[in-house]
Amino acid sequence: MKFLAVLLLCVASIWAKQTPALMKPSTGVGIIGGKTANAGQFPFMAAITVQTGTSTFFCGGALISNEWILTSAHCVYNAITLTIRLGSIKLTGSDPNRVTLATSHVVPHPEFDETTSKNDIGLVKLRLPVELTDYIQPIALPSGKLSNSANPTALGWGQTSDEDSELAPELQFVNLAVISNQECKMIFGNQITDEMVCVDGNYNEGTCLGDTGSPLVVRLIGGKDLQHHGIASFYSGNGCESTDPSGFTRTYAYIDWIRNVTEIK
Repeated sequence: MKFLAVLLLCVASIWAKQTPALMKPSTGVGIIGGKTANAGQFPFMAAITVQTGTSTFFCGGALISNEWILTSAHCVYNAITLTIRLGSIKLTGSDPNRVTLATSHVVPHPEFDETTSKNDIGLVKLRLPVELTDYIQPIALPSGKLSNSANPTALGWGQTSDEDSELAPELQFVNLAVISNQECKMIFGNQITDEMVCVDGNYNEGTCLGDTGSPLVVRLIGGKDLQHHGIASFYSGNGCESTDPSGFTRTYAYIDWIRNVTEIK
């Protein structure tokens, strides 16, 4: 049985709860084997700086309307302040397309369990609606369940290797494949629920440390638009460069909750 590492965003001690696969916190999820995005290629991507009472860390997220960000519950649970950056693939340096925004409040899922990563989904409301541009656009919510035959894309600014502790300076993306939950349970055990989805890449492509909450997106067949189908949540305790799959929260499983909170139609 492989270890499952939850993508909490601060370096901390290992959780003591004994489960079939030991859960432990780490510093997020980034991209292994990815490519650098072009400016405006993923205009919904949000870079989130989170401050709690004891730490400051980095998260990813996705704009789903002009005033709501969809991210992981790990990113907003116990958060005191959040700073949102939209419009730029770069984390540093100047960019005329970047806007920095304050938030109104956060909404972690009421049944989020930080020891098992169940219901790892959260929402952030911006203090004021953001002005939409060519570089700032919301992503569509899913119109149906994620198929096992889908070829989703994972995004993030996180580490590009186990050894590199720095965030990627520019947004990275990688194309992955969905594996069945039954197959994922063979690796991680019964901690995998119907509300989670596991994805895999060529050799060790997938997620790593750096920005949990980043989206898993799918382009509709024959279309140009992307849909939001997952939220980065966990990876293998064997390391993000292992060949084990990466785990996401399924967006569609929470579509009613998202719409009830945000009033997005």
